[in-house]
Amino acid sequence: MKSYDVSHKLNLACVQAIEEAFGHEVSTNDIVLQHTRKDFDGQYTLVTFPFTRYSKLSPEETGKAIGEVLQKNCPLVKQYNTVKGFLNLEIEDQVWLDVFTTLYQDKESLSLPSTGKKVVLEYCGPNTNKPLHLGHIRNMLIGYASANLLHRVGHQVHKVNIYNDRGIAICKSMVAWKHFGEGKTPETTGTKGDHFVGEYYVAFDQAYKKEVEDLIAKGKTKEEAENNAPLLLEARAMLRQWEKGNQETLDLWNKMNCWVYDGFEQTFSRLGVDFEKHYKESDYYQDGKRLVEEGLQQGIYTQREDGSIWVDLTQEGLDEKLLLRGDGTSVYITQDMGIAEARYQDFAMDRSVYVVANEQDYHFKVLKLVLEKLGKPYGKSIFHLSYGMVDLPSGRMKSREGTVIDADDLLDEMVKTARQRTEELGKVDDLTPADAETLYHTLALSALKYFILKVNPKKRVIFNPEDSIDFQGHTGPFIQYTYVRTRSVLRLYEGKNFEQSQHALDETERDIIILLHDYCATLQRAADADDVSVVAEYAYQVARAYSKLWSEVKILNEEDENLVAFRVALSRVTGEVLADAMSILGITMPERM
Repeated sequence: MKSYDVSHKLNLACVQAIEEAFGHEVSTNDIVLQHTRKDFDGQYTLVTFPFTRYSKLSPEETGKAIGEVLQKNCPLVKQYNTVKGFLNLEIEDQVWLDVFTTLYQDKESLSLPSTGKKVVLEYCGPNTNKPLHLGHIRNMLIGYASANLLHRVGHQVHKVNIYNDRGIAICKSMVAWKHFGEGKTPETTGTKGDHFVGEYYVAFDQAYKKEVEDLIAKGKTKEEAENNAPLLLEARAMLRQWEKGNQETLDLWNKMNCWVYDGFEQTFSRLGVDFEKHYKESDYYQDGKRLVEEGLQQGIYTQREDGSIWVDLTQEGLDEKLLLRGDGTSVYITQDMGIAEARYQDFAMDRSVYVVANEQDYHFKVLKLVLEKLGKPYGKSIFHLSYGMVDLPSGRMKSREGTVIDADDLLDEMVKTARQRTEELGKVDDLTPADAETLYHTLALSALKYFILKVNPKKRVIFNPEDSIDFQGHTGPFIQYTYVRTRSVLRLYEGKNFEQSQHALDETERDIIILLHDYCATLQRAADADDVSVVAEYAYQVARAYSKLWSEVKILNEEDENLVAFRVALSRVTGEVLADAMSILGITMPERM
């Protein structure tokens, strides 16, 4: 609890006021304080309906009785008004000025203490048969920002990635390269590694469909044709060879995966995300099999006549789940069991967060339960940070149909649009070409990241590339531009000192101070909800409030030196909070624009 926390102090004062007014003790948990709506006077509102049973009065009269006691006894409260069952409390200006003085003078006032808790957060999780796309971008941005947020509220966070590097999909790319590649490589073709391999995944699909058509034309049913197309049979055979450890197959698999990893790393760097460790599915699926066998021996799992191993989750409201096929091959849940144990051995985490699309909600319910049934300490720590899929205006993305928004192409397009819009507005006239180019990239990433992260993770996103680069309104570039304004004030009044102020606050000044006062509580609320969009919305509200101050209150031409010093100080703290909030989202702030 921060020493300057007005809401906490007011909560305690309300407890005392209710006891004095009605002779009944209540706890701080009974007090519901919220910010007052803009169309009423006041900064905090107390809901009075719950206390009518003690007052034996109407909700409005109950509020008046509490308000009278608060105004008499609580130095925080300047005046009050009641609207039906709501008591609106106006806080003394000096209280807010004292809060701001603390925020300005104490560098630790906006920090949060260490919790001592260790969190492993997995995000990205791409397949190694194709490039990253917009869906991966949403995953990575949510994951990276969530990790930053959890770190900001005091947790020790380990960011990890899982490469889905085995299975039929990568074998399809391998088969296609053997048939159509003619020995080409990313180096000989000048192609980024993940794009190069992805082209052969698409080539496989196209050739496979042609084979299916030919088989149907020869009298096969659609199902027979799809299951017996020569290319698919070859891919399945290659997967079996991989599982047997065939050296030629493993060599090709390693070569093509390395091409993909190199391409992925380039995209990670461009997007500004990183990982402490990369796990590979191929390294751990055997460990998962061992855990399944362990559960079978303990009688937790059951084996059927065909040799397959299952877990019964009907009592938990789910169904029976396959853990190991009859031929001994693993399924997705098998590898995740092995990786979960490896992570616990690596980090001994208190919480294990998986950033994965909501299509896998069922999967993670099962993973958590099967590990809990085994008595693994990391089972209960599993949390699925589920997020909605990304759609194009024309429909859902599919990587084999050409409608996917490629991550690298999208980043290129964002930079191109940022350059065009910024030059049109004349915002780079005073910058060197190198500085201007840096600004274009900074704005492009801000526009993309903010567009994605301002949406609650659980909601689907309709991504329109043209709309995402709008530099007006609820956008990342708007917040960046507001930050640049705060920096320009500091440059203009460099060396201006502020110690304390006792002036009557303008409404715009008060609004900003209240937002700054709420910053730490907002971060904690966002972390508790696993929702980084709360931070994005907060940054926007701070930027809006400062923009209003800029347009309605004199900063640059104020004659009162004390007011100038205060507003310069307010600009500094506002800029620092904006920069900190946006850094949580993975967005950097330019100094000039």
